[in-house]
Amino acid sequence: MIKVLAFALYGPLAASTRYRLGQYVPGLASLGIHLKICHLLGDDYLRWRFGGGEVPIVEMIRAGMNRLADLWRQNEYDASLLHCELFPLLPGLLERALMRQPYIYDFDDAFYLKYRRNALAVAEPLLSNKFDTIMAGAATVTAGNHQLDQYASQFNANTQYLPTVVDTSRYLPRYACRSDTFTVGWIGSPSTSTYLSKLVEPLSAIGKEGSVRLIVIGGKAPAIPNVTVVEIEWNEHTEVDLINSFDVGVMPLPDDDWARGKCAFKLIQYMACAVPVVASPVGANLDVVNEECGVLAATHQEWTNALRMLRDQPSKRTQMGEAGRERVTQHYSLHHTLPVLAHVLRTAVRSG
Repeated sequence: MIKVLAFALYGPLAASTRYRLGQYVPGLASLGIHLKICHLLGDDYLRWRFGGGEVPIVEMIRAGMNRLADLWRQNEYDASLLHCELFPLLPGLLERALMRQPYIYDFDDAFYLKYRRNALAVAEPLLSNKFDTIMAGAATVTAGNHQLDQYASQFNANTQYLPTVVDTSRYLPRYACRSDTFTVGWIGSPSTSTYLSKLVEPLSAIGKEGSVRLIVIGGKAPAIPNVTVVEIEWNEHTEVDLINSFDVGVMPLPDDDWARGKCAFKLIQYMACAVPVVASPVGANLDVVNEECGVLAATHQEWTNALRMLRDQPSKRTQMGEAGRERVTQHYSLHHTLPVLAHVLRTAVRSG
């Protein structure tokens, strides 16, 4: 049995930890690979952060001590896997020194921009190249979309495209009788729900023509005239049923460097449930969505036209939903990527 110790930045409440690491544990075990996941910032941290509260300094110190203890245990494993970063604000050379060789580096967002933008840009002189350094020292880098793959390839020739996927045996279509209210749905986190502002004008226009509901799971919705807005707290046990209540799933994005690093994961969730999609033509959205399973919309008018078309053509929604389900099954399913990750881990162990 190969033993791999994975260092996640966040606990399982973070979607990236669940889907990039956690969902692989049973399948890898069946292939002779034991994946142990430890995290730095637990679920309580995310609840404090999303709730706007202050994180207790005692808890942060305890988290750091636990991380150091986990690092000490690396010698009990055949390889290590780092997802995101070991410690915020720690230079890349120090993180490389703390990682047991060989290690795999995994990322699904444009983390290399973290210390080059917004409030953290003050650390740019020291940390702007942190992730480049970590990637360069890895046995293999696994990247969540093609843009991230291209970026990482500049620093490490052993870079593997590994999309963020779903377990299609859990994400199943559940066809039910639809109401007369056209239901548009979105799932995400408070940090990404700000992108919903792009839909205010298109949804308001559609709402003037008939009954429209916007369901927002896991985030805050903007006020939208003529639209019934429903905010629902995310829950792992209800998310699939809620997605199945959508007539259309949406993923609006701005066209910037950070958004282009996104992995289109919410589109994959919708499509796995045979829900047709409308998305901004940005980043991985361009890879995931084709004309058979959804519509790419850049302007307010394109969004309005796409939503109106899907509202007025139920048979088109069904056709696109079925095509989306097939596309996810073939390209974005756990069944498809499990052997890829297993090969990456075995190869890294052999290289050591």
